[in-house]
Amino acid sequence: MNLFNSFSRHAAFIACLSTVVVLSGCASPITHSALVPAAPAIVTQHVKSVAVVAAGGAETSAAGKSSVSDAELQLAVATAIKQSKVFSQVVEGKNGDYVLNVNISNLDQPNFGFSFTVTVEMGWTLTRADTGAVVWRESIKSGHTVSAGEAFAGVERLRLATEGAIRKNIEQGLGKLSALSL
Repeated sequence: MNLFNSFSRHAAFIACLSTVVVLSGCASPITHSALVPAAPAIVTQHVKSVAVVAAGGAETSAAGKSSVSDAELQLAVATAIKQSKVFSQVVEGKNGDYVLNVNISNLDQPNFGFSFTVTVEMGWTLTRADTGAVVWRESIKSGHTVSAGEAFAGVERLRLATEGAIRKNIEQGLGKLSALSL
């Protein structure tokens, strides 16, 4: 009887551990399309062109937390600018009138929980392409929460919360850019 109880406990433990592993899944990378805000509030559409440079991102490892690469962040910001028409054109390199640098300086992601709240701080710097003079610089903080009711798997909740926090940051950044007098 003692051997049977011991075996039952081990089997139950292994079954629970297997369930956790299956439900936790693997982290998936964040793509630019999930980061573009639907309809940011734009004050002014500037007639100038801009080049976008992004930094501070990271590649997602299968066993790690979902993250956004520099290339996907850059593409998300450029796409959001094109769709909102904050600038008349997004160009490559320093061929534009302005250069917009967007840098993830802090990404705070929880390790576990039923509701995941992710916060992100991104530095936004707009410079003149011809002189390098800083026109605007600001650090923007944003956050987003996803509950267990929205996504059952923890890795999915974390990815969705991270996407939401970055998307809100891009939306706020575009709003501030559109309010500038250029």
